[in-house]
Amino acid sequence: MAVKTVAELFVHELSDTYSAEKQMTKSLPRMARAAADQHLAQAFLDHLEETRGQVERIDEVVELLNLKLKRIKCAAMEGLVEEGKDLIDEIDKGPVLDVALIGAAQKVEHYEIASYNTLITLAKKLGYSPAVPLLEASLAEEKATDEKLSQLGQAAAIEDAAAAGKA
Repeated sequence: MAVKTVAELFVHELSDTYSAEKQMTKSLPRMARAAADQHLAQAFLDHLEETRGQVERIDEVVELLNLKLKRIKCAAMEGLVEEGKDLIDEIDKGPVLDVALIGAAQKVEHYEIASYNTLITLAKKLGYSPAVPLLEASLAEEKATDEKLSQLGQAAAIEDAAAAGKA
């Protein structure tokens, strides 16, 4: 079915974001296992719990607004997850992989930030006010995770990776 209205677009975008978050609940444990730095591994596990909460919030939005999600697979997230798998397969565990994982995770966060911004804008335009605080809570978590990843990247990981690259 083609999307013809803004309300249909909202359902499509919400369905796409739901798929993206569900894919991340499967990908984050793999990333945590691949990380050599324990702070990074813990950041992935912490965000896994947040991601599960974000899935629950989307379920709450669906219930509040009496919507029905579409069964779609977020192709963008599928590509980002595949890119992360490739990094894990191609780079030995250690500081270089950790830096690569931080970059891959930030790509995911930026995609999710854009998705939640879009959903919030659409919800406001459609008068779906009960959904807005739920979506804003998820957006805040995504932004905080992106910032935490930036801090981890600026800490020891990049210096360790640069030193490893010179060896």
